[in-house]
Amino acid sequence: MAYFEWGPDLVIDNGALDEDHQKLVALVNELHTATSQGLGHTVVAKVLSEVVLYTQEHLVREEALMAAIGFPGLAGHKQVHDRFMADMRDLQQKYANGSITVASQLSSKLRDWLSIHIRRSDKELVPYVKPKHPRRAGVA
Repeated sequence: MAYFEWGPDLVIDNGALDEDHQKLVALVNELHTATSQGLGHTVVAKVLSEVVLYTQEHLVREEALMAAIGFPGLAGHKQVHDRFMADMRDLQQKYANGSITVASQLSSKLRDWLSIHIRRSDKELVPYVKPKHPRRAGVA
């Protein structure tokens, strides 16, 4: 079983946002798997770098979408994004300084961020975005 499971309760647009979120879920699962096997130290630098880069790119796309659709909560949402990225940069600095707990901190931080942020904050976008593949009536 994966450390973090993607599920229907995380779906925002059945499109680019969900694809981005799924990529981040894959990264946290990759890190957790390595950590569980005692190999966290061998992948933490790669995963941390990928997470920071990909998350930054995702947040730019997400905020651009929010602006384009006139999402009223953009300013507050951006503040939350900025705090999260500051946390990620803090973890990068800890790793650079030799901290041996960065893998576990990153793993739990990402899991919590993805779970809570998507289910609470990003769900506020659902009424504003047009799903790429809406469900047909009667189809689960």
